[in-house]
Amino acid sequence: MPEFRSIDDLPYFAHLEAEESAPEEGDRFDTALFQDLSFEGVHAGNLRFLESAFTGVDFDDTYLRRSRFNDVWIDNCRLNGADFAETSWLDAEFGRTVLGGTALFDSKLNRVGFFGCKLVGTNLRNAELRDVTFTNCVMQDVDFADAVLTDVSFPGSRISSLHVDGMKAENVDLRGASEIGIQSGYDSLAGVRITDVQLLQLAPALAQVLGLILDD
Repeated sequence: MPEFRSIDDLPYFAHLEAEESAPEEGDRFDTALFQDLSFEGVHAGNLRFLESAFTGVDFDDTYLRRSRFNDVWIDNCRLNGADFAETSWLDAEFGRTVLGGTALFDSKLNRVGFFGCKLVGTNLRNAELRDVTFTNCVMQDVDFADAVLTDVSFPGSRISSLHVDGMKAENVDLRGASEIGIQSGYDSLAGVRITDVQLLQLAPALAQVLGLILDD
């Protein structure tokens, strides 16, 4: 199971330089460190972050649409009500971060890890996730409707009220999840790997969706 790295384990750690001000539309950042800052209410899209780190940053109600995050590290941050729609993420790590009502629809996540994060009401509709891992996360009312998931796993995560309507899945592995609950979209679970125990947990809802009548 992969582990969340500490900031001093990042290959670019020695090159990080502290940034004190909030980003503005179209800004570019390379080896930037954002620490203990509030970007609440900031409206700045089309940003670029390369080999940058965020720790203790408040992104509540922040608008960063169509921004690109390449090789970034995010720890102990808040993204409640943040608009990150249409963003691109490559080689990114999220640790101990809260994504409450975060908009990530139409986004692309490639080689991204979430570690000990809380995702509640997170909107990933029509997103593309490839080689993404949710490790020891709490996931409630997360929306994967019409998303494309490839090589995605959920080791140790507690999942409830997941929406997967129209989701396309390839090599999606739910076997490591400690809890699993699907709110809607059971017909889109074809090819998803689950355990026998998880199948029993989902059986009542599956029976209802299929119109089966249980008669002992």
